[in-house]
Order: sequence, then C-alpha cells, then structure tokens
Amino acid sequence: MSKQIIQNTIDDLTKLREISPLVHNITNYVVMNNTANALLAIGASPIMAHAIEEVEEMVTICSATVINIGTLSEPWIQSMEKAASKATSLKKPLILDPVGAGASNLRNSAIKRILNAGSPTIIRGNASEILSTLSSSGKTKGVDATDSSESAIETGKSLAGVTRGTVVISGVTDYILNQNQKSLIQNGDALMTKVTGLGCTASSLCGAFAAVQTDSFRAATSAMAVMGIAGEMAVAKTKSPGSFQIAFLDALYELNADQIQKHLKGE
Repeated sequence: MSKQIIQNTIDDLTKLREISPLVHNITNYVVMNNTANALLAIGASPIMAHAIEEVEEMVTICSATVINIGTLSEPWIQSMEKAASKATSLKKPLILDPVGAGASNLRNSAIKRILNAGSPTIIRGNASEILSTLSSSGKTKGVDATDSSESAIETGKSLAGVTRGTVVISGVTDYILNQNQKSLIQNGDALMTKVTGLGCTASSLCGAFAAVQTDSFRAATSAMAVMGIAGEMAVAKTKSPGSFQIAFLDALYELNADQIQKHLKGE
C-alpha cells in the first residue's frame, strides 16, 4: 500500500474530526437514518433537507452537498437541480450518487438535469451506474457495457472528462479516477452487500471528506479507504447483517491511525 495514501487518509480523517463539517444530504427515504448516523460516527455533522424552499440556504451554510437519486419525484428533482446549481455557483463540493441509473427514463432524465444544473465534484456509483450516468449526460456517447474492470475504468475516465471532477467506481475493488490519476482500494467485505444503503453511506462520506480536503481525488480515496476498513472491522465482530450495521457505525467512530496503517490495502 502506498505510504502516501495511508498518511493522506490519516491526515484527512484527523482534519475531518477537528472541523466536523456540515454535510447537506438530499438522499432517499431508505437510508436517511443510516447515512446521518454514519456521518455523525465519522465526525461530521449531517443535515438532511430536500424541500425546495430551503435547499439553497442549506447549500450556503453547509460545507458540502450530497445528492442521491434513490427515491425520486418531480419536486425532489427540482430541489436537486437547485441545490446542484447553488453548490456549483458557490464553488462548494457537490457529490452525486446516481442510484439505479439506467433503470428508468425518470432516473436518466434526473441525472441529465442535475448535470446540466451543476458540476459534481465527485460521482460515486457501481460500474453499471457510472456507465448509465455517462450516457445520460448527453455530452458524450457511452461505451459498451461489459463486466471487465478495465472497461469500467475507461467509462469512469470518460465521465470524469465530462464533469472535470472525480469518479468512484465501487465494487470488490473501488476505483477512484480523474482525467490524470487513478487509485484503488481493496478493503471491505462481502457482507456489506447484504446491508441496504452502504453505497449511499460511501457517497456521503465522500461529501464529508471533500468538505475538508480540496483535492477531490484525494478526498474520495480517503473516504473509500475509511469505508472499506470500517467494514472489515465490523465483520470481525459479527457475521450477520443486522448486527453488522451497529458494528459498522462503531467502527467508523473508533477508527484510528493505527488501524488505517494496519488494514489499508490498495495502490
């Protein structure tokens, strides 16, 4: 593992806990509670607000905004557009989680509208979601969908070229990409796929780290490292998904420099 990535992760986590940034989340009904608790556990302060009448105020007072399209309706999409536009105009970190991208015309349309309204600092999704987000952008043609990691990486680079930001492709190995850099994190456990919304948590952690680290590539790498290590720490205590959720929150709260040095895997 790169010593520099280890040190960056330690330093970024320390700074996050010192500052305790406000992170604004427009996220889905399924994960609101889990996401808020994860942000609190890592040391950030969550705000969960989607009403169009207040989103611009929330973006203004918060250090980062996370938009998650998991449960959509037209009023929510309008709020997301307004939040994306405000965050971009204020040059504040904007994170997009394109949940279920490609599954419906509504989702594809929402992604296009959000991308037209603002410029995401970080987009995080699985390979399929990243591919569909690229196609929905309307600014470039998507690449052929395959199961190969290499194809997913090229898709991510193309999307990063559209947004001029950072793209995270989550999976067994997490790839963090921009137009010029690539890192990968190989932490985590298969049990994490049995708990709903952990991908959404990862996106919100990206927001927390981006709130204190201006380099979005580094912020996303630190967030995914912390996410994966906490998963491994949690599964060391339990092998069942219900108790895993509690153990995962405890792991985020307890995570320290020694554990990062010991467990972080990637390059």
